[in-house]
Amino acid sequence: MATEVDALAETFLAAVCAQDPVWASLLGLPGGDDRLADLSASAERETGRRYEHVAARADDLATRLVAEGGRLDEDETETLDFVRHAASNLAAGASVPLAEFTITDFHAAPLAGLLTLLPQLPLDSADRADGYLARLAALPRFLEQATERHLDGIAAGRLPVASLARSAIEQLDDVIADRSLNGLRRPADARASDDFVDEEDRIIDQSVLPALGRYRCQLAEQILPHGRDDGHPGLCWLPDGAVMYERLTRLHTSTDRSADELHTTGLALVEQLDAEYATIGSRLWGTSDVAEIRRQLRDDLELRYTSGEEILAEAAAAVRRAEHEAPRWFASVPEAPCAVEAVPAALAHGSPPAYYLPGAVDGSRNGAFFVNTSQPGARYRYLADAIAFHEAVPGHHLQLTVAQDQTALPLARRVVHDTAAAEGWGLYAERLADEMGLYSGDLTRLGMLSTDSWRAARLVVDTGLHALGWSRQTAVDWMRDHTPIALLEIESEVDRYIAFPAQALSYMVGRLELESCRLGASRRLGSRFDLRAFHDLVLRIGPVPLPVLSAAVDRWARSPAAGSA
Repeated sequence: MATEVDALAETFLAAVCAQDPVWASLLGLPGGDDRLADLSASAERETGRRYEHVAARADDLATRLVAEGGRLDEDETETLDFVRHAASNLAAGASVPLAEFTITDFHAAPLAGLLTLLPQLPLDSADRADGYLARLAALPRFLEQATERHLDGIAAGRLPVASLARSAIEQLDDVIADRSLNGLRRPADARASDDFVDEEDRIIDQSVLPALGRYRCQLAEQILPHGRDDGHPGLCWLPDGAVMYERLTRLHTSTDRSADELHTTGLALVEQLDAEYATIGSRLWGTSDVAEIRRQLRDDLELRYTSGEEILAEAAAAVRRAEHEAPRWFASVPEAPCAVEAVPAALAHGSPPAYYLPGAVDGSRNGAFFVNTSQPGARYRYLADAIAFHEAVPGHHLQLTVAQDQTALPLARRVVHDTAAAEGWGLYAERLADEMGLYSGDLTRLGMLSTDSWRAARLVVDTGLHALGWSRQTAVDWMRDHTPIALLEIESEVDRYIAFPAQALSYMVGRLELESCRLGASRRLGSRFDLRAFHDLVLRIGPVPLPVLSAAVDRWARSPAAGSA
């Protein structure tokens, strides 16, 4: 049966790579280095059918195994469960025509995503260099498809949000004005040869720049006039919006939790955090008034950065501190240090405060933690530690690099990441860092609470926007009243939730499940529970859908080998 399970995992991975060939290249997976995603409606339907077929095959195989009394070992059991759940969730997501109405400068939009990822691709071989040129040449058709889908959306009543479309137009203006096209024109030291340079310049000047200009005009003249106002930004205002949100919630949380349940959970978590704010605020500033503590965190200018260089330096210092401590808490740690880089300037406005891009499985590119260094005077230094621990170590860099290193597992398990498990680990890592003694003091612990408030608020605000019909201003006001996050970050975050429905739910849902798994295993094992072993188990399993993770941890806690990963 192992051969059948592994073959099914390969089929699943092929479907994922076909849906997003640039993502595959980013991870060093060969076969599609000359292709961009197909944005057509027919390709979208075919993607959904492929995932549904894989999920059905996984169900059939599991049923047959039970009927035949067959047995799989633990890795095979996890892999079959992983394929079944992940393919089903991705099929649900593929049924939502996001390309029709997702127009924004955030990387959830087709073009903004390309502007983020294409400059990261290595050009370390002739084939990769040729593939990059082919992708540049395909960009005009990609933008034509995007325009076609936007017009389809208008015809169906699935309209973009006007303010986000304006941000996309502004981003295009910045990219077109930038000689490097935000890195699409690769720097000299990354170019393969003089012939490559000449051909790249020809394609960009004759094809890419005119195509970007046409797309910009089409957005401004044909799409923007139909945009929704900021009073109606959520999916609930679109035809079949409730069904689309339900499917995206399933995709990003790998659960069937309702919007009402998630909204209520978020409200409760935000309230629970007040006690921790009061305790730390009393030690630091002599006040337990939570409103006053939040006001101090938001309004004290001394807590803000003075330069982008300072933001980058503090992020790097936190990562290096965590890398030094990690071996005491994890048996497996990445050999290569995590790179820390600034978000490219042309992407900074639509970028979150930070993000992580995993390395390639073939070693052609290391994982990197990107920090938004724009507008330093509006960003807070006390958040630096928590963000670094989430994105780098012990967060995503540690998590995703260890997953890639599990060479005994099918490649799909090593590179396809469930959103809730991945982001849940990042949020879990912020709290774990406190157990590890990594925070520099009570001020940065308040930063940890601030990011906790931030992610708990996401449950409230995302569901408020997309299920309850909140306006953009209602969402901004609620976050300003219930978190200490800067207004700059709040407005950027709310725009992100509007542009990327349900993704923001993944963080807290995933962390709550990880904490539940840890608590359940600890109670069952008692004195035999070893936190280091639990961490190694979770990282070896990888960022799998939450039901798969929970079942695997439960089997481990009940096994004779429990207490070691």
